[in-house]
Amino acid sequence: MIKLGVNIDHIATLRNARGDFFPSLVYAANIVEQNGGDFITIHLREDRRHIKDNDLFLLKDNVTTYINLEMACNEDVLQKALKAKPYKVTLVPERRDEVTTEGGLNVKTNFAKVKDYVSALQNEGIKVSLFVEADISQIESYKNTGAKEIEIHTGKYSLAKNEDQIEVLKEISSFAKKANACGLTICAGHGLNYHNTQAICMIKEIVELNIGYSIVTKSLFNGLDNAVKEMKQLIIQSEKICLE
Repeated sequence: MIKLGVNIDHIATLRNARGDFFPSLVYAANIVEQNGGDFITIHLREDRRHIKDNDLFLLKDNVTTYINLEMACNEDVLQKALKAKPYKVTLVPERRDEVTTEGGLNVKTNFAKVKDYVSALQNEGIKVSLFVEADISQIESYKNTGAKEIEIHTGKYSLAKNEDQIEVLKEISSFAKKANACGLTICAGHGLNYHNTQAICMIKEIVELNIGYSIVTKSLFNGLDNAVKEMKQLIIQSEKICLE
């Protein structure tokens, strides 16, 4: 069964619009967990534009599943992660002027720094994943950081149309096979929604998806419980197709 991690960053965005205490992220996380979400994903950015430091600690202490903390290779955020000790940290690239994460880590260029962060986190018993492009030429670099897991950036796939999307999907599938054969656990995320997720689920090497924006926006009209249930059902349906 492919695990579904639900990113609740944009619930924090709504809360921060008024500088208030609601909607509650803990309450949102509980709804996610009760309706098929396998874990909670949050991104503690350098500028704290949505998730705040207190959110990390509150969620860590109150979820019944576990926290996947996305973070850049930033010393301030690293110290918060080492103190909170979430189950998993996903290292991602980050730029102040971006609306959302644009692309995967360039591990080759930043190898020493990424490796240092992987080691620091793993030394505290934290599982580490790298948010990366489906770049076959970088597989050895990914593995040599010491990380045992990667999350494929699916942004290019989500933006592609028709035949182009099929070609990108083939590239991701080929990459996933090679990376998994090298001993890396394969996850995927970014830009996935109710129309394009099932095709990604057909890639048998993928064991986990991280989806946020599409679930949170759908919840405005259908409720968070129903939005999570619907996404989970799409994943289950795709897996049944694979088994037939």
